[in-house]
Amino acid sequence: MTTQTKPAARGIRGKTAIIGAGISEVGRVPGRSAMALAAQAALRAMADAGISRDEIDGVLSSVAFAAPFHRFSVAISEYLGIQPKFSNTLQVSGATAATMFNIAAAAIAGGLAETVLIVGGDSLLSGLTPDLALRSMTESRDQQYEMPFGIPVSNTFAMTAHRHMKEFGTTAEQFAQVAVIHREHARRTPNAQMTQPITVEDVLNSGWVATPYHKLDCSLISDGGGAFIVTSAERAKSLGIERPVYILGGGEFYTHEHIFLMPSLTTTGAVQSSAAAYAMAGYGPGDMDVAGVYDCFTGTVIMMLEDLGFCPKGEGGRFVEDGQITYGGAIPCNTHGGLLSFAHSGMPGSLFHFYEVVNQLRGLCGPRQVPDAALGLVHSLGAGFATNATTILGTEATL
Repeated sequence: MTTQTKPAARGIRGKTAIIGAGISEVGRVPGRSAMALAAQAALRAMADAGISRDEIDGVLSSVAFAAPFHRFSVAISEYLGIQPKFSNTLQVSGATAATMFNIAAAAIAGGLAETVLIVGGDSLLSGLTPDLALRSMTESRDQQYEMPFGIPVSNTFAMTAHRHMKEFGTTAEQFAQVAVIHREHARRTPNAQMTQPITVEDVLNSGWVATPYHKLDCSLISDGGGAFIVTSAERAKSLGIERPVYILGGGEFYTHEHIFLMPSLTTTGAVQSSAAAYAMAGYGPGDMDVAGVYDCFTGTVIMMLEDLGFCPKGEGGRFVEDGQITYGGAIPCNTHGGLLSFAHSGMPGSLFHFYEVVNQLRGLCGPRQVPDAALGLVHSLGAGFATNATTILGTEATL
């Protein structure tokens, strides 16, 4: 049961609705460029919403590592035959997905657009070699103070996991349990990239990447794209959309650029971004029915469960161990399998979290449906926890 509190007086609460959602093929998709994957997802989102390209007057996109377009939102508009009056290509690393929803809602509420296409796609697996895929993500980090000392993105997240283990007694087995749960979720999800069952022992024996992380503690490298149609609540009603999903709240927070200047290695800007989103929505963490939590590494999920308020600081490992992030637990997370097992195509990766949470709130998830899901949270992050963005979604009953 939800326990609504008085929302913040100003904000985007309930002013916009997601009326269409689509994803492309995911996993290894040879022969499709980042642009083609994004376009496939966009066309599916438009079909889902029942609107044409001529009805879209805003486009927001993430960048693509495997595509040469600096203005991806403009390029895909041209590709799809859209001429928007509002457009932007966003890049705040893994947090980009949630920022696009927050900005789309703000743009519509502010009159800059009425119907916005949110879209992202990349071909990290087929469009780049594994070395180039890793390099494309790594070279976005500072070239003067960090990279010369061998600190690619995986190492920054590994540092935070080491500190969490030291401060709170979190174990490698608890990290591994995150991967096991997400793999079980992926087994229920059509077209997930990885569905072979795994055990905690499989994770611990999968070889080191950057201690304390093993290979199966780390997210996948994938091709894929996601897209959504967001419009005003009034237009959603006039279109007769059967199950719109409303954007109730959003928040962002940026704590640092360089990992050596991170204020705390175990507490992140998710505390502030989620607090802002909860306040705007008028709900708290205990009200959420389902969550999409950025899972680039298993330890990231444990830290986010704490910082998003689902359990006290330092208890994330035990929270996972007790089965609280799967069906029947306190907050089912990443019921599609997440970046660890469904797919991770770079900055569009968290769009898959949105796709799952949106469809959970629509009641369309079949054997993986969370019963009576009405409120959902998606949290996106990146760059060694430097960027954090949270979005709260709800059904009409939650307005």
